[in-house]
Amino acid sequence: MAITDFPTKAAIVVRDDLAVWQRLNVTGFLVSGLAGAGERVVGEADVDGDGRIYLPMLVQPLLVLEASAAKLQTVRRRAAERDVPIAIYTAELFATGHDEANRAAVRAVPTEDLDLVGIGLRAPHRDADAILRGLRRHG
Repeated sequence: MAITDFPTKAAIVVRDDLAVWQRLNVTGFLVSGLAGAGERVVGEADVDGDGRIYLPMLVQPLLVLEASAAKLQTVRRRAAERDVPIAIYTAELFATGHDEANRAAVRAVPTEDLDLVGIGLRAPHRDADAILRGLRRHG
């Protein structure tokens, strides 16, 4: 199925100046935010020919985009203006070691001062297109 076959668009935006390992780390964590979004985001488990069961994955294609730090702030602002929930990953989270420390690190910084390195979202196409306007695919 193509991206346009779904009523929503799912995307991860990572900052363009991160090391490769950081980009992959951020993407993995942000996908978990999308999976926890509530509505049916994750499909059924896969089963191979021998009956071995594998964990389910997202039901739709996922765009991975890149942006500058300033553009990530624009994406955050656009999402807020449209009431689109997002998952965020900040630079401080590279130094934390567990979920509680992650929550504390984000809580300690005002919205406008968040050092965003990644954003995940899943929204209707019209909203997603407006929020993601001007971004390029990760490459």
